[in-house]
Amino acid sequence: MENKKQDMMEQEKRLKKNLSRIKNKIIVISGKGGVGKTTVSVNLAYALAMKNLQTGIMDADIHGPNIAKMLGIEGRQLTGGQSGIEPLRVLPNLKAISIALLIEDQDSPIIWRGPLKMATIKQFISDVNWGELDYLIIDSPPGTGDEPLSTCQLIPDINGAVIVTTPQDVAILDSRKTVLFAKQLNVPVIGIIENMSGFVCPYCKGKTNLFGEGGGKKAASDLHVPFLGQIPVEPEMVTYGDSGKPFIHFRKETETAKILKEIVERIISFNS
Repeated sequence: MENKKQDMMEQEKRLKKNLSRIKNKIIVISGKGGVGKTTVSVNLAYALAMKNLQTGIMDADIHGPNIAKMLGIEGRQLTGGQSGIEPLRVLPNLKAISIALLIEDQDSPIIWRGPLKMATIKQFISDVNWGELDYLIIDSPPGTGDEPLSTCQLIPDINGAVIVTTPQDVAILDSRKTVLFAKQLNVPVIGIIENMSGFVCPYCKGKTNLFGEGGGKKAASDLHVPFLGQIPVEPEMVTYGDSGKPFIHFRKETETAKILKEIVERIISFNS
């Protein structure tokens, strides 16, 4: 019992030490699934690294970890060293950690209760050798349950939350709940991103609002939080995400990539 207590105290020390070396901690959350939250997280982290900022991305989605696939590091395994678990280097200044990098069979489901998930997230923060970082981007699963709650509680000085939604009413309803979740935990809301906001035909350039339009902007206005921008439906973003090539870098000449970069600049400005 005494040894267990000592181990917990040592882990708390490592956690505080690691957090003290990370300037900005940002959690990306959504009220429901299927809104493109992980895509936003990956492109945000990649964009920060492209600006020569030391960046880490932590996959807090235990049951559906997709960060590794979208960064093109799926199938690789983590290693340990004297300084703890070594995150995988995606770029010279981009490091990543995910439960997907610890399991051999990617088809095996993670069937864990809350305490075990919280312990894993705590280990990702305390026992991973993040080093000195300008930004740590945390991709959480949808909703306001164990993982985002644990993350916000484990990082008391978290700099803010980016909330991703889509334009339709049911997603807006959930995004409102997510904003209030952040506020109740005293987490600053950096802003709302409206994803899948209209499809621009590549041939006629006409715009079709497949899921409606403006819902995210209205939610931001109603709840008095910043609106970060609208990302259109971009079929290539799916293709590039599935192939492990972040869209913001590999299709940087597109209008959608330019919109993503503008959103990234607004996020940086919030924390500067």
